[in-house]
Amino acid sequence: MSEQHQDAPRGSQAVAAPGEGGGQHRDVLRRAAEAAGDSALIARLDANAVAAPHDQPQTMCPSFGALRVGLRMRRTAMLMVGSGCCVYGLSFTAHFYGARRSIGYIPFDSESLVSGQLYEDVREAVDTLADPERYDTIVVINLCVPTASGVPLRLLPKELNGVRVLGIDIPGFGVPTHAEAKDVLAGAMLNYARREAEQGPVQAPRGGRSERPTVTLLGEMFPADPVGIGMLLEPLGLAAGPVIPTREWRELYAALDCAAAAAIHPHYAASAREFAAAGRPVVGSAPVGVEGTAAWLDAIGAACGIARDTVDAAKNRFLPAIKGALAGAPIKGRVLVSGYEGSELLVARLLIESGAEVPYVGTACPRTPWSEPDLAWLEERGVPVQFRASLEQDLAAVKALEPDLAIGTTPVVQAAKEMTIPALYFTNLISARPLMGPAGAGSLAQVINAALGNRARFDTMKAFFAGVGEGATSGVWPVAPGTRRAKPTRAAH
Repeated sequence: MSEQHQDAPRGSQAVAAPGEGGGQHRDVLRRAAEAAGDSALIARLDANAVAAPHDQPQTMCPSFGALRVGLRMRRTAMLMVGSGCCVYGLSFTAHFYGARRSIGYIPFDSESLVSGQLYEDVREAVDTLADPERYDTIVVINLCVPTASGVPLRLLPKELNGVRVLGIDIPGFGVPTHAEAKDVLAGAMLNYARREAEQGPVQAPRGGRSERPTVTLLGEMFPADPVGIGMLLEPLGLAAGPVIPTREWRELYAALDCAAAAAIHPHYAASAREFAAAGRPVVGSAPVGVEGTAAWLDAIGAACGIARDTVDAAKNRFLPAIKGALAGAPIKGRVLVSGYEGSELLVARLLIESGAEVPYVGTACPRTPWSEPDLAWLEERGVPVQFRASLEQDLAAVKALEPDLAIGTTPVVQAAKEMTIPALYFTNLISARPLMGPAGAGSLAQVINAALGNRARFDTMKAFFAGVGEGATSGVWPVAPGTRRAKPTRAAH
């Protein structure tokens, strides 16, 4: 952990020397894609996120992020092009999370893949689905094998019967996390919408255009947070705009028609490029805690040309309430933070302002220009931050630092609990609550303090179940191990 914020490799194995395994499978697929004429694709993937030399991502299949974004959008059809087992797993996970939408699948075999028939099958499926009465958009996603084989989704028509067609590649060897795959699709949609807006009038948002300049919010967040952010912006004469990823195509136009974009989740690099191309500034960090809210309001004010005294008045209005909420719900203990959502640094900031000690922050997402404000704030307080953190690094931190509470992914939570350390799953228990403004301070403290109080229960369970499931007590045995029946001996002749 001496290199506190480097872009470290993220993989299920230690990085091997060239020719010794490690990233061989990934490198073979990348070389295959380049050989198929997709060098530009590889360059785009690397521009979105620093790729890591490993066989496979440590999150779920990255394309799940883009699939989830599309399944949440109205009048959007999703088509997956990949191996059957991959598509089965993705559809199972999507419906486990309540998608309630059909997912299109283009099957293939070796013959259709190498002969070019697979592309024709994709085109036929798109032709069949292009019904403007049902859909605004059709999204086609290449998984690993079609991407590596060069199936040219770029040749699909951009529009059929008035229905937009987007073809994107999201291979596991080019997109490290499903959080970044959300940005891949969001960025592609913003690019398409921006070009439409440049050509002429576009559809207004369902609720009409905002009367005040807006701030678009990059990154999925708890539903109450955009409302809280809107309250913070109101004294500045601003309003909270759409959240990227959006739930409807025409919200993309409203998102681009903003005074500034706020990179609440700083890994949305592809989306940020589209806002830059549209001439909109992108502001990092978020309004978390007293210092985070003050700095964010200053940055938004500067980006939107708001008078200094107006910004100061807004700070004087909200900061005392946030300070009071933090004081009323203090957190005492060492809390380790890790995850792959992209908001790990924000959570660490809020924990520290709540009184907690944070000895380590690990995030599977990359370091970007929009994570710099949070990184600088944490480094000033001596907190090591590991971007592109691997599971092994997170587990090593839990073992070495022995925190009072570990926040992380499922395997981190499991390992911590085996060590009798209380642990919380980041995605379901931290992301699923507000973080911004006064509501964020009280909400986070509630779940953290409840978990911190469970240490004695873990000690009791550990003592009661000591040895169970380990060694001779693991598995199912028809006969107790180590008690083999003695074989009868034969008399020597």
